[in-house]
Amino acid sequence: MALIKNGELADDSFVFVDDDAALPPNGAVIVGLALWQTSREDLLQRSEAIGLVLKSDQPPELIGDGLQQLAVIALEFPAFRDGRAYSYARLLREKYDFRGELRAVGDVLLEQLHFMVRTGFDAFDIQSDDSLADFEVAAADFSVWYQPTADGRDTALELRRRQ
Repeated sequence: MALIKNGELADDSFVFVDDDAALPPNGAVIVGLALWQTSREDLLQRSEAIGLVLKSDQPPELIGDGLQQLAVIALEFPAFRDGRAYSYARLLREKYDFRGELRAVGDVLLEQLHFMVRTGFDAFDIQSDDSLADFEVAAADFSVWYQPTADGRDTALELRRRQ
């Protein structure tokens, strides 16, 4: 897997920690919701960056306090037909004003990347032989959009009015 962040290949400094595993003594971690809920105060005391991964049946409302102290929220796509993470991304960006990294993990399909970007994702775990090239092709699929979304790009109507 390769991490694409803000359209570029990036090193991933985070370690995913399973809910039943012990936290490493140092380093940036991404934890599951169960570990977050049982160890939130301890996690927030760490000096390193903290991230949280939410499964598709875990809405952002379950995060509770500390949302703005998270560096990363990874939203899982368990299968291409489960699109709840799109809604969660938009909620995190627009309702909860989350400005940290929003990472798509799991079944991240190239043909859906532009939709993910539109809803607020800025980082992607992509399984591909040439992840960056594939991301660039997928991101260039569309140049004009009809709906306003979290990425702030002008819609077709806004572009038309300016002409």
